[in-house]
Formats: sequence, structure tokens, C-alpha cells
Amino acid sequence: MQRFPDGFLWGAATSAHQVEGGNTNNDWWDFEQAPGTTAAESSGDGIDHLHRYAEDFELLAALGHNTHRLSLEWSRIEPAPGRYSAAAIAHYRRVLTALAAAGLTAFVTLHHFTLPRWLAAAGGWLAPGAADRFERYCRHVTAELGELMPFVCTINEPQMIALHGYLEGYHPPGISNPVLWQRVGRVLLGAHHTAVRAVREAGGGRCRTGLAVQLPLLAPARDDDASRALHRLLQHEIVDLYLDGLAGPDGGDWLGVQYYRKQWVDPALPGRFGEPPPDVQRTQMGWAVHPDGLRQILHHAAARTDLPLYVTENGIATEDDTERVRYLRTHLAAVARALAEGVDVRGYLHWSAFDNFEWAEGYRPKFGLIAIDHARDFARVPKPSAHTFARIAATGRLDATP
Repeated sequence: MQRFPDGFLWGAATSAHQVEGGNTNNDWWDFEQAPGTTAAESSGDGIDHLHRYAEDFELLAALGHNTHRLSLEWSRIEPAPGRYSAAAIAHYRRVLTALAAAGLTAFVTLHHFTLPRWLAAAGGWLAPGAADRFERYCRHVTAELGELMPFVCTINEPQMIALHGYLEGYHPPGISNPVLWQRVGRVLLGAHHTAVRAVREAGGGRCRTGLAVQLPLLAPARDDDASRALHRLLQHEIVDLYLDGLAGPDGGDWLGVQYYRKQWVDPALPGRFGEPPPDVQRTQMGWAVHPDGLRQILHHAAARTDLPLYVTENGIATEDDTERVRYLRTHLAAVARALAEGVDVRGYLHWSAFDNFEWAEGYRPKFGLIAIDHARDFARVPKPSAHTFARIAATGRLDATP
């Protein structure tokens, strides 16, 4: 395919806790401050997007974006159980109004990793009635803001919430328990279903709902029975459980595919995943760069869900922006090949719009199209990759740049 179709959505993504700053009432803030956790540093002021959202949206629009994915911070909106903040709702109304005024179509994520402190204290996603509490929050937000949310993502990466928080233990709540890992994954899938119903009912049909799932390309480290068995287990628990769970009326209207890497499954290692082979390019995160994996994952998602697809996250952590330009071109080429092969892909949102707080890794990894100069009052500095992306978005052609 030489050209992306007309109407294709081009943009980038952020999440509230990673950019807003000052989200002090959630489980991640507590995790960042607690001694002995894996958190490298505190999110602190973020990149001050809480106050600079309007200028940020104008900058993204000037760089050729026609869509943007962001999240609402649950702990701001519901700071205590059943108590909703009118000020927080008014703030997010201003945010979404500014987004629309900049000409950007909104993809609004209702839960992007962070839980209100009160829910975390009650047991998080294992708390009695956790899915019902999430449904109540989704219903309230949609009733208040639904006309400004054409696309609603219920939960960001439910399988990574379960994997990192309940099996690998390096995200909150820092548990390593294979039974709880599997249980939480199913709770989150059920929470998505209840949220879809709530958004549809409260939004009066105005909001198209979806789930954003991170889908690594998994492969066994060796051709032996143990490696193949663990590969089958992890393929089911990380990928196929969530894709197959979208069948039926409560699955949603679209699927967000998030792809970063190929991973090798190794039962000989306590962490279950091996290092990439030495000849494979790695990112700042140590992740293996494998562009065709995006094409393969798009095919796999399309075959198991029959939903329209949007790439809602894809990007590279690197200080070398020439690497980011290559990554963009090779991964967009993979999307173009999937389109040419008949996969219904309708948009691409880069991770991320800005260099920002990257969870346990802190501010070290650089994923952004736009740098942040913290020494100059959070000055925004678009990188060459941002201009490459702008030219591709403007023309719909990968050959728009050298």
C-alpha cells in the first residue's frame, strides 16, 4: 500500500498520571513514595499538562495530528467512595472542549493504570465489588462528559495491570502470585463489559466504546515441550483471553491494539521471559524491536475479534531521535502492509506525544515526539520525528519524507 486511506486518524497518546502532575490521591503516587518499591522516582509535577493542556493540543494540531488519546484521572473525579468532584468534572470538560477546539478527535481512557487511594486500600481490583465501583464511575463520567467523548476506552492494558502488578510485582500493588494474576485478569475483563454497558446507557449512543490491549508478539525461547507449554499459557493469559473476551454485545465497538516488542518465553528463568538475542536491536527499556510483529498482531487481533482496529499505542524509548524516525517508518510500513492485506485498521496513535513519566522507570525513558525541557519551565521542544510524523499524517504517504 502506497497511501493510507482518507479519514485515517493520526495522533499520539498520553495518560493523566504521566503528564498532569500532582496526582497525589492514587495508588501510584503512594507506590512512588514508599521505600523499597521498584519506582525509580516520583511523578511529581509531571510535565504540567494539568495547566498547559490547551497549548499542548494546539501544538499537536500544528504538527498534523487529527486525533489525541488521553485519560481522565479517576482519583480526581472520585476522591472518596461515591463522592464526585464537580471541580474535577469541570476541569475535564475544559480539557475536552479545548481538545475539540483544536480539531482533535478525542479517545478518552477512563482507567489508565491508576486507582483511587480508597479503592487500593480496599483491595484494588480484588476488592469486593471493584467492577461495580468502576461501572458507577464510568456511568457518572459519561453522563457528565459523554458529548465530548466520541471514542471511550474503558481500561488501558488490563493484561499488563494483572501481569505487572500481580505476577511480576513491579507495579502496584507489588504482588507476585500466579493465582491472583489470573483472577485479576478476569475481573478486569468483566469490568470492561460492565463499563461498556454503563457508557452506552449513560452516553445515549454517542460514545463508541473499546478496550486497549498491549499485545506483544510471543515466541518460545527453545523448541522443547516446556517452552511450548509456557508459551501457550502466556499467549492465552496475556493475549487471547482478552481478544476472545470481546465477543458478544458487551465487547465494545472497536479494539485498541498496542504493540511494542517481541518477547521470548523461557521456563528456565524465574521471570518467564528471556533477553532478546544479541543481534536484535533493543530500546532504552531493553525491548526487542521487531516491526513485522505489529503486522502479525494486527492480523491476529482482527481474526479473533472482527472489530475495527486502532493502533492506540506504538513507540520506542530512545535518546536517539534518528532511531525513532526509523521506528516510525518501519512500524507504519507494517500497518500499511496489514491494511493492504485486508485488516481494518482505522488509525495510528504514537506513544507518546511527549517525553513523560514512565511508571516504575521514571523520567529516564524517552518515548515522546516532543521533548520537555524541565530546566526551562517545561518548555515543549518538537523533535525531528515529530515533523516526520507530521508530513506522513498530512499526505498519508510513507514516502513523504526522505
